[in-house]
Amino acid sequence: MKISDLLIKDRINLDVQSTDKTGIIRELAKLHEKTGVLNDYEGYVKALMTREEQSSTGIGEGIAIPHAKTEFVKEPALAMGRKKEGIEYDSLDGEPATLFFMIAAPDGANNTHIETLARLSQLLLDDDFKAALENAATADEVLDIINKTEAEKFSGEEKKETPAKAENAEVSGDTPYIIAATACPTGIAHTYMAQEALEQAAKKAGVTIKVETHGQIGVENELTPEEIANAKAVIIAADKDVQPQRFVNKKIIDVSVGQGIKNADELVAQALRGEGVVKYHSDDAVVEASEAPQSSNVGKSSIGREIYKHLMNGVS
Repeated sequence: MKISDLLIKDRINLDVQSTDKTGIIRELAKLHEKTGVLNDYEGYVKALMTREEQSSTGIGEGIAIPHAKTEFVKEPALAMGRKKEGIEYDSLDGEPATLFFMIAAPDGANNTHIETLARLSQLLLDDDFKAALENAATADEVLDIINKTEAEKFSGEEKKETPAKAENAEVSGDTPYIIAATACPTGIAHTYMAQEALEQAAKKAGVTIKVETHGQIGVENELTPEEIANAKAVIIAADKDVQPQRFVNKKIIDVSVGQGIKNADELVAQALRGEGVVKYHSDDAVVEASEAPQSSNVGKSSIGREIYKHLMNGVS
């Protein structure tokens, strides 16, 4: 399935009229309703707003990806909106959002559309791709840009290949090797954007990384005991439980999935500097908070967010 199978011309609006976050969400949801995707417009909007209350889907760099997986959706679909002057969207970087991709996902759908949406999430981290969408003159041009970029990046591949994706990766003693796990409550967009961001950051730093994703289709790129044992450090970028007890005697940098997208370069740098907290020993004892490094707060995790992750573990 291609991205353009989910995003059709009638669900693209390159001149949205709304001037605030709620208005944008309602306006894009109307595109889904008008194309027969929904069985309850107000129920769908409520589901979208509930997701926003969990954490903003404004990922920064001018992009927002509102999404919901709900009984009020009949079939998977994408809608796109653009507001060149931007609107305040509570984005992670505090900047206005200009490009909006709304994901409608039905309960109990098959996995094909999730894989397609993961591709879109990865493409949106490409500055050239984003700039092309910002400058597109028509909906047809948007679809052409998406089709061309998707074909170039993913043609002939079920998944993009990276050195970190190999199972039981052999890592020499002098090669920095880190592992990561990403997850968001719905397991649709942010999970895969964090994966892509961390992989790009590792590539720039000359580091081997393997990123395990906890998405709607389950756990992919699952970390093996050998890979965990060989890792220099662990990055957890997640808003749901990813079974961190596996990472015995490993320094863990634990942040939200949004921070995994926004601060991937710094997270990788922290891992290479040996920062993080050893939370789990071989006897499963939790390290006292006094042992946590005080030099940076990027890798710290609040008690409230830990509770939130456990609650959200059952959402998806």
